[in-house]
Amino acid sequence: MKIDSEKEKKLSFALNKLKSLNLQNPTVKTNLENLSTQKNQLEIEKKQIEAKYQNLVREHKTLNQKLDDISHQKIEEQKKETEFSDKIDELNQETDTLLEEIDKWQM
Repeated sequence: MKIDSEKEKKLSFALNKLKSLNLQNPTVKTNLENLSTQKNQLEIEKKQIEAKYQNLVREHKTLNQKLDDISHQKIEEQKKETEFSDKIDELNQETDTLLEEIDKWQM
């Protein structure tokens, strides 16, 4: 029986010690708070970066559209230049023909 009471006393003593223990380690708590703060900061930065990325994607699409428009305009201008050059050639040929006719009439 003496052994049981000693065991009971030791068990009570151990339980009291366990109850009095501070299970919150200040270093761990500080580290967790720091990690939480860093996590929040990273989430904010992530949102900012995603917003910037979306802006860049929109700008890229806009610039590609402008580039396509400019390319289309250039092609149209080249067609017009070719048509204009063809018209000038036709007029030159007609002028030559007319000059030949005038020369014939003058002879």
